[in-house]
Amino acid sequence: MMNNFSFSNSVKIIFGKGSIAKIAEEIPADARVLMTYGGGSIKKNGVYEQVKKAMEGRVLFEFGGIEPNPHFETCMKAVELCKKEKIDFLLSVGGGSVLDGTKLIAAAQFVEGDPWGILVEGKQPSNALPIGVVLTLPATGSEMNSGAVITKDATKEKRDFNSRLVLPKFSVLDPETTYSLPPRQIGNGVVDTFVHVAEQYLTYPVGAKVQDRFAESILSVLVEEGPQALKTPEDYEVRSNLMWASTWALNGWISKGVPEDWATHMIGHEITALYGLDHGQTLAIVLPGVLSVMRGEKGSKIMQMGERVFGVSEGDEASRIEQSIAKLEAFFVSMGVKTRLSDYGLAEDCIEPVVKRLADRGVVLGENKTITPEKVREILKSRV
Repeated sequence: MMNNFSFSNSVKIIFGKGSIAKIAEEIPADARVLMTYGGGSIKKNGVYEQVKKAMEGRVLFEFGGIEPNPHFETCMKAVELCKKEKIDFLLSVGGGSVLDGTKLIAAAQFVEGDPWGILVEGKQPSNALPIGVVLTLPATGSEMNSGAVITKDATKEKRDFNSRLVLPKFSVLDPETTYSLPPRQIGNGVVDTFVHVAEQYLTYPVGAKVQDRFAESILSVLVEEGPQALKTPEDYEVRSNLMWASTWALNGWISKGVPEDWATHMIGHEITALYGLDHGQTLAIVLPGVLSVMRGEKGSKIMQMGERVFGVSEGDEASRIEQSIAKLEAFFVSMGVKTRLSDYGLAEDCIEPVVKRLADRGVVLGENKTITPEKVREILKSRV
C-alpha cells in the first residue's frame, strides 16, 4: 500500500536557451548579491559573461573556488565575506557542488555555534539567505531540492543536511551551458542521476504505479540519451532531456509515498571522503554490490527495472536479477564510469576504514534498516 505523504516544491524553473538573461528579473533590484562559482570553467564557456551582462548595474560580489565535493572550510570563508559586505542574496553559478556549498553559506550565519553542527548534530538554522541558481552541470538535482552534501577537509568527513530554508527561489536551466562539459563529468552526472532514481525506486513494491512509471521513464531517458551525449556533445535535444531528467530525479516527486534506500550514497560518501574518488564513480562501484547482496529484499523491483528499462524478460527469477544488475553495470561502463574498486587503484584494505566509520556512527542503512556494517563489508568485498 502506498504510504501517506504531503508534497510541496516552490522552486521556479526557468528552462531553455538564453534563459540566463532573465535572472535580474528574479532578484530584488536593491539586493547585494554574492555570485558563487567553482574552479573557473564558467569563465571559459561564456556563462560568466552572460551572468555579468544580465546583472549589469546591480551590486554584485564574487566568490570562486568552491570545490567538487565542496569543503566546509571554503564555505566558511564565503560566510565571512557575506557578513563583511552585508550580502542579502546568493547566486550560485555552476553545478551541484557549487550549489550545495552555497546552501551551507546561506544557512551558516543563522545557526548558533559551529555551523558544522548543521551537518553532524542536526542543528536547524533560524533563517537563510535567498538563493538563485544558474545550473551548468546536471547531476545532483540540488537546483530543485532542499538538500546539500558538504565535505570537511580537516577530518575527511562527507555529511549532508536538509532544510527548506535553502530551497532555491529560482533555477535557470539552459542546456547549452552543458556543451563544454568534459566526458568524465557527463558520465558522472548521468550515473549520479540514475542512482538518485534507484535509491527511491529499487526497494520493494507498495503499489505506487505513478511513482514507479515516472522513475522508469527517467531511467529510460538516461539509458537512451546518456551515451548519445558523449557522442554528440552539442545536441540540444539530448542535453535538454538529460538536464530535465536530472532535476526530476531528486525534486521530491518520485520519493513520495514509497520507501527509500540511500545506502549506495552513504557508502559512496565515505569512499569519496577517504580516498578522493568522484561521487559518480563511487556510486557506480557500490550500487551493483548493494543490489546483488540485498537481492532477497530488492528482487521484485530489480526484475521490474530489468524488464521495463533494460528489456530483460527471459529466464527464472535468479537469472533475471543477474541479467538486470549486469545490464545496469554495463550501462555505467558505457558512460565511461568504471565499476570496481580496483579500477581506481583501491584494494581490499580500503574497505575496513569505510566500515569502521559507519559502525562508529551507529549507522544502519537501507529501506528496511538491514544493511549493517557487516553487510557493507560484504557489499564492498564484492566490488574489489
